[in-house]
Amino acid sequence: MSTVFAIANQKGGVGKTTTAINLAASLAATDFRVLVIDCDPQGNATTGLGVPKNGDRPGTYHVLLGETEPNDAIIETAFEGLFLISADKNLVGANLEMVDLPKREFRLRERIAAIREQFRFILIDCPPALDLLTLNALIAADSVVVPIQCEFFALEGISELMDTIDRIREAFQHSLRVEGILLTMFDDRTNLTRQVAADLKEFFQDKVFKTVIPRSVRLAEAPSFGKPILSYDLRSRGAESYIKLAKEILEHEQHRKSASQGTR
Repeated sequence: MSTVFAIANQKGGVGKTTTAINLAASLAATDFRVLVIDCDPQGNATTGLGVPKNGDRPGTYHVLLGETEPNDAIIETAFEGLFLISADKNLVGANLEMVDLPKREFRLRERIAAIREQFRFILIDCPPALDLLTLNALIAADSVVVPIQCEFFALEGISELMDTIDRIREAFQHSLRVEGILLTMFDDRTNLTRQVAADLKEFFQDKVFKTVIPRSVRLAEAPSFGKPILSYDLRSRGAESYIKLAKEILEHEQHRKSASQGTR
């Protein structure tokens, strides 16, 4: 049984793409087949995995618009077990082109249904906006990972996303889980970081991941070399943190499986 995660936050610069790439690589390193779907027109997850942006190659845009079968858009990356459906500037037009399509909010979910069982995990990197692309990703997902930088407006931004998730659950009868809130670019030497982290934990309690992602030069450098941090610098703090995050998510999965079996 596969699990689909949307990596979402309407704020930019909070570590969504970094999390999509490196969490996917950490899960793949545990001998799972993992797919990243780049749903952001900027295509940063695509280049961050060492794949050049190419508008002529089938990608997320072509899958969403029904021009390409998902299987034909899957690219094998240089990281073993990790695959990609790429994005490029064509995806900018998808928001407009999907408006008049039937069941426009369900396009991604319906299109990837045929490939779900090929992968243990699918991670969708969302754009920094609550638009039709993000809505498609959230409806295609079983669970949401919310990266958040410990800054002054963090709580305000995440409240809007939680409202959107509640509306999706109600309007589309979709039991979307919040897998967890991930503190990124974490620097516990600053009072602001510690205060925002404390506020988030007080407000969201066990929805905040125990793992935090530190502010790291090596983590910031890795995408420019087209590599996940596990390939770029396995011994770095960033690599260690994403490996811990993958383990924490696998523990969540195991707890849900045990709880499911216990209710039968």
